[in-house]
Amino acid sequence: MSDTQKLKIANINEVHCNTCSLSSLCLPVSLNNDDMVKLDDIVDKSKPLHKGDFLFRQGENFGSLYAIRAGSIKTYSVSPDGEEQINGFYFPGELVGLAGLDSGAYPMSAKMLETTTVCEIPFERLDDLSGQMPELRRSIMRSLGREISEDQQMMMLLSKKTAEQRIATFMLKIADRFAARGYSSTSFRLSMSRNEIGNYLGLAVETVSRIFTRFSSQNLIRVEGKELEILDTQALMEAAGECHGPGCGSQAKLG
Repeated sequence: MSDTQKLKIANINEVHCNTCSLSSLCLPVSLNNDDMVKLDDIVDKSKPLHKGDFLFRQGENFGSLYAIRAGSIKTYSVSPDGEEQINGFYFPGELVGLAGLDSGAYPMSAKMLETTTVCEIPFERLDDLSGQMPELRRSIMRSLGREISEDQQMMMLLSKKTAEQRIATFMLKIADRFAARGYSSTSFRLSMSRNEIGNYLGLAVETVSRIFTRFSSQNLIRVEGKELEILDTQALMEAAGECHGPGCGSQAKLG
């Protein structure tokens, strides 16, 4: 590891909640500095985890929530016959592990898609602290609500949309999530493979590759490896079934 890489890792581990650029995404913006310090005291900043490493495994006892600081993660469950089903992809500023609140065990596994750093938040200590901070408790409830809403949207996506609409919607949702983090909404890296996208969307990998190629030939997107550039947002929204009429590109809800 180079000295530059070591310095970057050291700088990541020195970041605190009240100085983290992602705090407005995974934490309540109205916490005062003293409350932020209390929250920071219970958060454990991890060393970088590498592609293929597990954050937690399906069936393990639930103990913590995890806020992603850099990188990306996929969650997936394995059926009794050994079939893997991807449940979601997570990016910086998002919480992973909320599904474990229900049964006291993680119902899915979480695996790194690339080198990733997370903040581990022990739930018992977070729950105690949220009793003293109403806004923190509300923030946790909002996170749960978002996860439920996203699950409902995913069910609609799989049941109502064509293969082309699913992939276009997937691209737009990823773009929207990157935009919320202050990154470009038209040029970004897809850390997941075509096979993983297909698994998530209920499509064969050949279908995913064919539609990517079709969108590229129609000049909706440009693809180089895992780098994706959206060239025509409104046309892509039309392909997703989300755009109706002129000027609707900035109005449609991406979720």
